[in-house]
Order: sequence, then C-alpha cells, then structure tokens
Amino acid sequence: MSFLRPVVTPKAIAVTTIVAAIPAASFAFNSTPSSSHLPRISTQIHFNCPILSIFKQPLSKNLVNSSPKAVQMDFLAPTQLSSTQNGVDLPELLTEFMVDMKCEGCVKSVKSKLQTVDGVNDVEVDLTNQVVRILGSSPVKTMTEALEQTGRKARLIGQGNPEDFVASAAVAEFKGPVIYGVVRLAQVSMELARIEANFTGLSPGKHGWSINEFGDLTSGAASTGKVFNATDDTTSEPCGDLGTLDVDEKGEAYYTGVKEKLKVGNLIGRAIAVYETDDKSDPGLTAAVIARSAGVGENYKKLCTCDGTTIWEATSKI
Repeated sequence: MSFLRPVVTPKAIAVTTIVAAIPAASFAFNSTPSSSHLPRISTQIHFNCPILSIFKQPLSKNLVNSSPKAVQMDFLAPTQLSSTQNGVDLPELLTEFMVDMKCEGCVKSVKSKLQTVDGVNDVEVDLTNQVVRILGSSPVKTMTEALEQTGRKARLIGQGNPEDFVASAAVAEFKGPVIYGVVRLAQVSMELARIEANFTGLSPGKHGWSINEFGDLTSGAASTGKVFNATDDTTSEPCGDLGTLDVDEKGEAYYTGVKEKLKVGNLIGRAIAVYETDDKSDPGLTAAVIARSAGVGENYKKLCTCDGTTIWEATSKI
C-alpha cells in the first residue's frame, strides 16, 4: 500500500491567485437579442485583462517538471494495536531516521539489524536522502540504539500516521540546567495518542507529570495552569494526567505508552510539567512547551541555515 502526501506547488497557488484576481468586469459578454428586427450579433467573450496573456505562452519544461515529488512509502497499512512494551499494547507508527549511509553495504547492514528488533514490521531505506523509514510499534529509543549499533549516526526526523494529514506529532524538550529530557507525542487515531519520554537529572523515586493548560514558563511549572482536560467533565481523570514517572537510582526515567481521548493537535502551545511528588501537590520541578514536530516526509534537511550546524553535529550535542 502506498502512502502519498499531497503536494501544492507555489506555481499552482500563483495560477489560482491570478484567476481569482480577474474582476468580473473584465469579461464583456455580447449575446444575440431576442428581437428579430435588431441586427444579429455573434456571441463573443472579450478578455480585457492583460494578465491573461500569460496563458497564451507555452509552459516551459522546467515549470512543468519542477513540482516536488510526493513521498511514497510502500508499507503495509498500520494496525491499531501491535506488540506489547512493558505490559502496554503499543500501536504501530511510521518513524523516519536520518542515517549516515554511504553505500548499498550500509543499506544491507541497517536493514538486517532493524529486522531483528522486536516490534519492527517493515523497513524501507532511501540511500539518496539517507533516510530510513520504519513501520512498527518499537519505541524510538530501541530503534535508535539498534541503528547506532551498526556503527552509524542516526537522528529521528519524523514520526506519525502516514494516512493522517493534520498535525499528528509533537515534542516537548527539557533543556536543563539540571533536568533534561524529551517527550514525543504521536496521533495514532482520532481517539488515541502514543507517548514516549526520556528524562535525566531527576531524583530517584516516583514523580507525577502532566500536560497542563498553558505554555507560560514565566514561573516554571507553577505558571502552566491546571492539568489539561479536553472536556468539561470534572468527574473523571483529565486526559492530560500522565500518571507517574519511575526514576531509577541514576536519576533516569523512560516511559512509553498510549493515552485515550488525547488529540495532539489540541496540545500545541501547552506545556508538560514534572513534579517533585507523585500526587502533583507541589508547584512543580520543571516544564517545557509542546511544539509541533515533523511528521513523516516533512524533514529531510541536513544543514541548519541559521548556524550552519549539520544534523550529525547536532546529534553529537544531545
């Protein structure tokens, strides 16, 4: 099954704008009157708008063939639920990595390694763009480690449901100076979202965490408001309540799971907060704003235009 992402080119937009901009007065219609004593006038349409003259010119070869190609991925359709991780059934997603590959030998090595990973259903490698696309339920952390075990640098560049054309992926990054982490959210269906998180720098034990109403970090987690709830129902647990994080003796925590009735598109601009206690009774330790993340086929950039940093240099700084 092929997943195609529709592409609207700037030239198509320009043509649409030109046509829409032509005023009705630019068209002069002459029709044949019904009275027989009047001279017969042939029906004509006069184009008084000079801008239409561009349509008389033949399209250049570059203009016709310059549309970017749609991203095509010949994968099986994702299933609703797949393998189990830590007792939780994880739905399948399409995940894209930029991988430092040079030849067909690299492609073979990457494919062979990924096919041994539990939860990986299908793998496609695009050597030209150095992109590896993985369909499956395996966590990002597991797939990243597998790719790096081949001796190659790998960087996550997109994740989501290939059949979803709305904002289906988001990320929140915790940048220290004490607590570092990243939380990834991906929409699987209209009523189900998949969540993965990694944290370091937390004290050992249980810490509550949640998606809160506001992305205001003026006072840290304390200014992010209450736990987000998509409905006015106060009798049940808010959909933004993420439960607790289990932090090990090294101060590290890893979470992967799913959340019902959570729509990723409604979370952009809100915040994820982590608390000192498991009941979230304190003001909170830290928070990060949720931002839209690249979906599949949206991020093949290898060089940051703002500072010239390559994707591999950025990877080494994480």
